[in-house]
Amino acid sequence: MSHATAVLLALGVLTVPVISLAQSDPLALALAAQSITALTGGTQVNDVTLTGNATMTIGSNVGSGTATLSAKGRYESRVDLNLDSGKRTEIRNSTSGPLAEWIGSDGNSHLFAQQNCLTDAVWFYPTFSSLASANDPNQTLSYIGLETLNGSSVQHLHSVWSGQQLTSMDFYLDATTLLPVATNFNAHPDTDSTTNIAVQILFSSFGNQNGVQIPNHIQEIFNGNLLLDFTATTATVNSGLQDSLFAIQ
Repeated sequence: MSHATAVLLALGVLTVPVISLAQSDPLALALAAQSITALTGGTQVNDVTLTGNATMTIGSNVGSGTATLSAKGRYESRVDLNLDSGKRTEIRNSTSGPLAEWIGSDGNSHLFAQQNCLTDAVWFYPTFSSLASANDPNQTLSYIGLETLNGSSVQHLHSVWSGQQLTSMDFYLDATTLLPVATNFNAHPDTDSTTNIAVQILFSSFGNQNGVQIPNHIQEIFNGNLLLDFTATTATVNSGLQDSLFAIQ
């Protein structure tokens, strides 16, 4: 550090650029709050575990079997697939920074590229999505408008964190119930954060679990193709899941 710089720091003259974030739309904030209320019924939800049947399709390789989807708060999620085509575990953990890994049948762990860890860690349970933190000053939530999605009327919201486009997500709320019916975001090749691969998560067949709405049918559409089709047979809320379940190796 030069002497001149040290003097400027001491006098408080030297400044650093500050990113000015766009303010959230009041209507978007209101719709997000109403959506979370519709999902929780006012119940404090700390964790959720969904178990059921799943089919994963990758090209011509189709695997079917059982699956467990677990989440604790907004920052920890885990998907365990036990399919006839092999086992696969995916863990997202953003408690101290965005991290994710997948573990195959051989037990070896593989980290996700950083650009694929920046959207919501809990992608399969909208109660723990960015809708729940709409008032965070680091998030900009915008109201896009009333649209039609898959033949139904929806309210379209757009979220971005700290102005970083890699965090962008779109939420589609049923215009009548305000329950989320779809979430859109982009995935990226491991070596190229500038190439977008469209991902859509569809939620349907909501059921009431002690006042909490659970999406019993969850589909993940990757680049226009159905990747994962999950149907819950049981759902458990607030069972006291431990952080160790979501530890990255």
